[in-house]
Amino acid sequence: MNDLNITILIGRLTRDLGEHDMAYLPNGTARANISIAVNRSKKQGDEWVDEVSYFDITIWGKTAENLKPYLLKGKQICVKGFLKQDRWEKDGQKYSRVHVVAEEVQLLGGKNEGTASDGNGYGGTSYAPPKQTYTPPQAQNFAPPAQGGLGEEFPEDIPF
Repeated sequence: MNDLNITILIGRLTRDLGEHDMAYLPNGTARANISIAVNRSKKQGDEWVDEVSYFDITIWGKTAENLKPYLLKGKQICVKGFLKQDRWEKDGQKYSRVHVVAEEVQLLGGKNEGTASDGNGYGGTSYAPPKQTYTPPQAQNFAPPAQGGLGEEFPEDIPF
């Protein structure tokens, strides 16, 4: 049985995606390492204070390549993925870090954020799966009942 490991974060990039943050594996797979700041308000005494947490995120494959021009400092993004713990040893010292591996990344924010491509701030491209939408039945397909039709049991003047 598998355990559950899902995280969804909305935050702002702490730096531009530079050449040192983007790399390719020997098999040609792209990897982008980014960091986001996530603000959270909490109450201390009688006032609200902001608490900031920073998260390292790894984006793989075509998503990393496609997002490269849009990952700019301050840009708000939504990341859905899972937590991964890396462990290693160096000079006899054991190290560990936890980071997010992105499965979906969506660019957020308004028109004035990010780059100026087609005027919407992110090139009109979404890098999250398309949302399922409900399409209501067409109005002309609705036929009222033949007898005791709609509204016949109510008087014309309704007092509300």
